[in-house]
Amino acid sequence: MNIYIFTKKEKTLKNVFPKNTQFLAPAQAAKHSPNDDSLSYIDITDLTSADLKKTLTQLKKSSKDIPWGIIDLKGAVNDPAVLFFDGFCDYIGPQFFKKSKSIDSKRLKEALLWRNAASAASPASAKENSKTTKSAKFLANGIKLPPANSFSSWKSINSGKTLPFYLLYCSLQGKTALDSRLGEKAFAQIHKRFGAHLNENFDEADGLLWMDSGKDCLFLLPPKQKSVESVIESCLRMIISAPLVTLETLGLSIPINFVLALHYGTLNYKPPGKTGTVVSDAVNFIFHLGAKKAEPGRITISGEIPEGSIPKSLEDIFVTAGEYEGRKIWHSKKFSYNKPWV
Repeated sequence: MNIYIFTKKEKTLKNVFPKNTQFLAPAQAAKHSPNDDSLSYIDITDLTSADLKKTLTQLKKSSKDIPWGIIDLKGAVNDPAVLFFDGFCDYIGPQFFKKSKSIDSKRLKEALLWRNAASAASPASAKENSKTTKSAKFLANGIKLPPANSFSSWKSINSGKTLPFYLLYCSLQGKTALDSRLGEKAFAQIHKRFGAHLNENFDEADGLLWMDSGKDCLFLLPPKQKSVESVIESCLRMIISAPLVTLETLGLSIPINFVLALHYGTLNYKPPGKTGTVVSDAVNFIFHLGAKKAEPGRITISGEIPEGSIPKSLEDIFVTAGEYEGRKIWHSKKFSYNKPWV
């Protein structure tokens, strides 16, 4: 594999990448045309905001033919997952350099193999998509969201009040049980980091971590369009950037992915930590759906979430998955990796 680095900091990066790496001036990136078996990185560390935007726009246009990675020593990119949506295949940020002194060939090969993850659906997903018929109308269930003023804030809800919410189940899954493979103490730390990552990602959606078993989490979301749209987009970003989140946020070098399931229903609200034994059909179903039906690397949704919950632009991502416990189920197409991630 040929590695090309476009940077002004050759001395800084020379010992980080393999010896056969070629270092070039950033200005040469616009005319870069390597062979197929190559991986190219551009160092954006010293770019101004205007130059950064211009550079990423130019590389986005060429990323369909050239596998590009980004080197970001100072963390100039606020949301690295967006880069993967735009066709980039690797992001090496400040957190990596704090933990590692060099990049091995395995990391580079994985980045090259993973470059098509954001744009290619697996053959299995293509078959699933072909099963979707015009008669199977997406979320045509007549369920509507309540008036916007029905929910003002989490602090304003009285304990014991019955209200409708979106319920989002989240857990980690690998090829084997992670608590057995890592040990209970190590897994507890990984789960804690996972919960913190979810809290941060779901903040814009006003997500509330309502229950945490130590192995899976249940978030409540306000019954609002903007909340559910935000959380679905956040979940898709996590799925697409699973290798990055696993390595840099969770601190794991083994392949894992996320199990995500969304439902909607009414429940008797009690604050987090004081839920006790909640008697609710919605709560029972979301735990069954997440733990027994949902698959890693997908978002699984119940057919009883309100119409319009899924943005029109994302409806084509979801395919029918039959029924589960008497309810229609859809799940997102599974993004493929040339080398299986999980």
